[in-house]
Amino acid sequence: MAAGAKSRAVSAKGVEEFRPYITRALPVTAELVCADNTGAKVLRIAQVTRYKGRHSRQPAAAVGDFVTVTVKKGPAELRKQIFGAVIVRQKYPIRRPNGIRVAFEDNAAVLVTPEGEIKGTDIKGPVASEAAEKWPRIANLAGMIV
Repeated sequence: MAAGAKSRAVSAKGVEEFRPYITRALPVTAELVCADNTGAKVLRIAQVTRYKGRHSRQPAAAVGDFVTVTVKKGPAELRKQIFGAVIVRQKYPIRRPNGIRVAFEDNAAVLVTPEGEIKGTDIKGPVASEAAEKWPRIANLAGMIV
């Protein structure tokens, strides 16, 4: 390389699908409503997978994120076990690219396998379109997508 010539490295940012910024409103230990019919009632976030953080910042998740959860209320065979879940609703407003803000009544998640298969057969309540776009299986079972 000649002296003073700059590298023409191209970032891969434009290659991935566009993901609008969603405020990560659910930190680790947040409790969520289970929005499927697996029998679990209350879930607690144990870990946010694929989270890159900063020193001494608590990991947090948003709508559409895959998290590791434990069942806090529900049948004995599900309690005290670790499952994967996808967050489908959050109370904190989500800003859409068209300028509209969407906020839900509760924070809710759906139990899934690591491959993205849903453990239940029905989803109760609305599902954010951000989660439905990212997870097609959730979109198929959702009664209402907002």
